[in-house]
Amino acid sequence: MNILVTGSNGQLGTHMRLLAPRSQHTWFFTDVAELDITSREAVRSFVADHGIQLIVNCAAYTNVDRAESDEATALRINAEAVGYLAEAMKAVDGTLIHVSTDYVFGGNMNNTPCREEEPSNPTGAYGRTKLAGEQAAMQCRHLIFRTAWLYSEYGKNFLLTMLTLTATKPELKVVFDQVGTPTYAGDLARAIFDIIEEGSYRGHEGVYHFSNEGVCSWYDFTKEIARQSGQTACNIMPCHSDEFPSPVKRPAYSVLDKTKYKQTFHRSIPYWTDSVTVCLKGVKRSERE
Repeated sequence: MNILVTGSNGQLGTHMRLLAPRSQHTWFFTDVAELDITSREAVRSFVADHGIQLIVNCAAYTNVDRAESDEATALRINAEAVGYLAEAMKAVDGTLIHVSTDYVFGGNMNNTPCREEEPSNPTGAYGRTKLAGEQAAMQCRHLIFRTAWLYSEYGKNFLLTMLTLTATKPELKVVFDQVGTPTYAGDLARAIFDIIEEGSYRGHEGVYHFSNEGVCSWYDFTKEIARQSGQTACNIMPCHSDEFPSPVKRPAYSVLDKTKYKQTFHRSIPYWTDSVTVCLKGVKRSERE
């Protein structure tokens, strides 16, 4: 089978690329320089020319704050482009695996982990465009994975930022009134990769939640990063979200229920602190190379 991964230079796409050599399938990795997914004709041609039968869409407009002032661009990448990918897969009876976000729920999340079937209610442009992308993906056979707080050894993300700040700042304020679950991109990539390799995506179309196990605040996440990396000199202090004004209302409790994924695919998910350990080891390896 020929598989296309879009957004392959990002965190998730990079991890998919690292897994591909172990696969029985043929993989094609593209980012914007190789394939403009906002062009219907470019997508159609690529799929036809390479005999693509499955697409893993890792491409997204992820700047949550900037989306408020540039919703048109976010919509083009997060929704319209997804529609072109879905059209291309529908034409060849293929499958689209699409990555979405907890932001589609926005203000709906209370103090219990959110299930897939709960109503969406995005409170910002990013969430609205990602919800539209989910709806576009449903034009064809699809698996949609909602995730949250994604981090990795690559690109720009919270873990890498906190590694730098805790190593260079004498003190640091981090919000403690936003609670969720960090998700290691390597774990999500592995989940998607295994489903493809096993062929278990067939017959299990639908929406799934995937993040690491456990719950923490951004403050807790930072403390754990500092503890495991040995950055103990920095004084990390909890603070309220209103000390860091943002154009986007972020949910105070954003925890996803992963029961459906675990029961459907018969797989466990690592606890978040264990995955931080794995990621930090990867960071150290990349520094030595």
